[in-house]
Amino acid sequence: MAAVTLSHPSPCTSPQDRYRLSPRHPSPTTPIPPISPSSNILPKPSLCFPSSLSRKSSFAVSSQNPISDLISSSKRCLDSKFDDSDKPREECGVFGIFGDPKASRLCYLSLHALQHHGQEGADIVSVNDGVLQSITGVGLVSDVFNQAKLDQLPGDSAIGHVRYSTAGSSMLKNVQPFVASYRFGSVGVAHNGNLVNYKSLRAELEDNGSIFNTSSDTEVVLHLIATSKARPFFLRIVDACEKLAGAYSMVFLTEDKLVAVRDPFGFRPLVMGRRSNGAVVFASETCALDLIEAAYEREVYPGEVLVVDKDGIQSLCLLPHPEPKQCIFEHIYFSLPSSVVFGRSVYESRREFGEILATAAPVDCDVVIAVPDSGVVAALGYAAKAGVPFQQGLIRSHYVGRTFIEPSQKIRDFGVKLKLAPVRAVLEGKRVVVVDDSIVRGTTSSKIVRLIREAGAKEVHMRIASPPIIGSCYYGVDTPSPEELIANRMKVEEIRDFIGSDSLAFLPLDSLRRLLGDDSSNFCYACFSGKYPVPPKEIKVKRVGDFMDDGLNGSIDSIDGGWIQAPKSPKAENYRVDIT
Repeated sequence: MAAVTLSHPSPCTSPQDRYRLSPRHPSPTTPIPPISPSSNILPKPSLCFPSSLSRKSSFAVSSQNPISDLISSSKRCLDSKFDDSDKPREECGVFGIFGDPKASRLCYLSLHALQHHGQEGADIVSVNDGVLQSITGVGLVSDVFNQAKLDQLPGDSAIGHVRYSTAGSSMLKNVQPFVASYRFGSVGVAHNGNLVNYKSLRAELEDNGSIFNTSSDTEVVLHLIATSKARPFFLRIVDACEKLAGAYSMVFLTEDKLVAVRDPFGFRPLVMGRRSNGAVVFASETCALDLIEAAYEREVYPGEVLVVDKDGIQSLCLLPHPEPKQCIFEHIYFSLPSSVVFGRSVYESRREFGEILATAAPVDCDVVIAVPDSGVVAALGYAAKAGVPFQQGLIRSHYVGRTFIEPSQKIRDFGVKLKLAPVRAVLEGKRVVVVDDSIVRGTTSSKIVRLIREAGAKEVHMRIASPPIIGSCYYGVDTPSPEELIANRMKVEEIRDFIGSDSLAFLPLDSLRRLLGDDSSNFCYACFSGKYPVPPKEIKVKRVGDFMDDGLNGSIDSIDGGWIQAPKSPKAENYRVDIT
């Protein structure tokens, strides 16, 4: 196959120009600057739309904090076993590749690299002789695929997906990518994100005769594509996406094209790279590119559609918006430290979070430790800034599955002890600073503090490398309901008392914004502020993931645990959280 070349997108100068494809070129019109591995911030090409020419969004930016008005029907046990359930979880990871004869195998490897985005299901769709073929399974990537199954997925193009669901069972029928046939051919799609207008879109489609087989947002997208009157195919995607509200980074596969699209706010990441043979790849994180030796080229811009076929790459703008709202939690927790997300090194971001904490909330201590694994880099930054040794005071077991048999005799904090082992030689008689990435419910933090004290620590000081989480997320992150978020119910001193530490400090939100500099306004802080860039207009919003059990019939409204009440009218109270 001839090398696929990129044509940089042209600004959208008018509504009519939104569908104007940039011309194909034998080589990029503008050389892509070299990327230094040690650089904290990657060079960023200009956005595919200028702010002065952008269409006004149909959603007003919310200035309210709707926290107390959000009610979840899901009742979770606050004393659940330690399985990382006290952390926010991102829904999915996606990958696509065009132009490599080993497409399905490279997709398989990339899904391994994206496994932290979801562990409940995986799927790969490939194209061979104009036919889309897929293999789907529940479980880890290594559980779903083997050599024999990959042999059944020939072809030089493929897309893949790893998923996580928030309620109900992990059903095979809800595992993406979805493949559908309609009168003009077949299409496969993999989606990372969450649609805040899912319910109204589905109701409208059902009123017009559409029949749904799953509870996934992604099926709505397929129905919108099938019912669109636009031509050619990629304009059907544009037409469908214009009806969507919320977060979506998607890859589509047809008999002869790979299409990548990102919502106008750019909530969830999606990057583009290229292998040495010219094959073009898209992935949720750059770590997937690294594993298959694909060079990072750039992000898919917010509001951009990229169409890849045998003739090259074309770009067009979709619903341009003047100011992206990228998820800051990608840098706090979700992404691997080795990745570059939104043009910034995740490792460097977390190290700087720790340095800020050491400056903003110093304390006399003998040793700095981390809650592994996500707190390690911030702890290194804290220790370096404070001039205190960093040591491994907690050792995490990576060989514990998600199910285990608890001893008949009750062991206090058994779930935490199964995953984390304190190192008495590091902790005994010491004043210990413990760095973690976030506190959600606070239950796991209290158990960790108790574990460290039982190992002989003289003092335990908690430092959290994120601001307090006071709001649920609608944009592709599974967070508990607001009444379960401890920072939404308690002040910092009350949280400290609840978890049992000698002191507690969070990363100040103002300091986080200053660190991001000119990019600060391009990030979404809704979980810290309660101000939502795309406020839901429906009475209830579907939680992240899928919640329809196999064999269950009836209205999706009846599914318990599947819905969060949308924001109501603004409250007069000031919900500002005191971080100092």
